[in-house]
Amino acid sequence: MKVWIATGGTGGHVFPAMAVATELVSRGARVTISCDGRVKNMVRTSRPAGTRMAHVWASGVGAKGRLKQLWALFKIGVSGVALTLRFMIFRPDRVVAFGGYASVPAVFAAHVWGIPTFLHEQNAAIGRANKFTMRWVKTLMTSFPTVSGIPSNTSARVIYTGLPVRREILAMAGAELPNESRLLVTGGSLGATILDDVVPGAVVAMKNKKIFVTHQTRPENVARLQKFYADNKIRANVLSFINDMAGAIAGADLVIGRSGASTVIELQTIGRPAILVPLNINPDQAANAASFAHTGGGFAIEQSRFTQKWLTSTLVDLFDNPSRLQKMAQKARVENNAVTLISDAIMK
Repeated sequence: MKVWIATGGTGGHVFPAMAVATELVSRGARVTISCDGRVKNMVRTSRPAGTRMAHVWASGVGAKGRLKQLWALFKIGVSGVALTLRFMIFRPDRVVAFGGYASVPAVFAAHVWGIPTFLHEQNAAIGRANKFTMRWVKTLMTSFPTVSGIPSNTSARVIYTGLPVRREILAMAGAELPNESRLLVTGGSLGATILDDVVPGAVVAMKNKKIFVTHQTRPENVARLQKFYADNKIRANVLSFINDMAGAIAGADLVIGRSGASTVIELQTIGRPAILVPLNINPDQAANAASFAHTGGGFAIEQSRFTQKWLTSTLVDLFDNPSRLQKMAQKARVENNAVTLISDAIMK
C-alpha cells in the first residue's frame, strides 16, 4: 500500500506524523512524507528509513495584513495544483494529513482523484485549516473524545484515536506518583511569562520547605529565578530546556503549564495532575484544558484568574493532601494506543 503523509508547520504536527509513518513502514507500507520548508530539516532527521520526502510551498494564512494572507493562499493553491498533477502519475492509495496549512494541498489533491483521506485533529477544538479541508475528508481522527467546531453537515466518519506521543512518554505511562512534594513548571516561551511572574511567589507563600521545584523558563529568565528561589530558601532547578521531559513529568507530583495538545496528551499518558493555564489568545488551548479538567485530573484556569493568591491556596490544598493528588493522577490517566488505532484505520 502506498501512503502519503502530509505534515508541517510546527513540531507538534510533525512528531505524530513520524510516529505513524514508522508504524506504517513496519507493516509494509510505502510512505511518502510531504512538508513545508519550516520543518523540512526536522522531517529529514526524524523520518523512518525507507520513506520518501516531498516539499510543499505553503505558509500560514493567519499572518497580519491582507497582502500576506493573499500570498499565503496563493502558495497553498499552487501546491494544491502541483500535487494534483503529481497524484495523476504517482497516485497513493491513502492520504493521511496531520493538520495545519501544510496539509491542505495534499487533501485537495486526494479529493480530486478520489483517494481515501484521513485527517487528524490534535486539539479539542477543530483548527481553521482542518475545518476548511473537512469537506474533502473521509475520516477525521481526534486526540480528544469530544471536539468542538466540527461542521454539522460533514459526511466524514469521526473516530477517537488519541494523539501519538514519543516512546519515552509511553515508557513512563502509569508511573506512580513520587509523593515527594515535587512541582514541575513548564513555561519556556514568550506566552508563558505569566508562569514566571506568578508561580515563584506562590511557592514561597506556601511556606512549604519540603517542596522541590523544577522550573523551565526562557534563557534570559534563568538567573533571575534561580536567585529568587535561592534567596527564599526554596529547593529549585531552573533551566531553559528539559532534555528528558518524560522523566520530568513522571518525577513530578503536580505540573503547571500551558495546554497545547501535546502537553495535555503527555500528561494523560503518564497520568499526572496539572494546573493548566491556556494561552488567552488560543481557543484551542482553552478547549484542551477544559477537556483535561473535565476528567478530574486537574484545573483549567483562565490567565486573568491565575493569581498568586489563588495559586498559593490551591498548592497548599493539594500538597497538604497527597491522597487527593493521587486520585487526580488516576483520573488524569488515559491509555494511549494512538499509533496502533490510526495505523489500523489507514490500513483497512
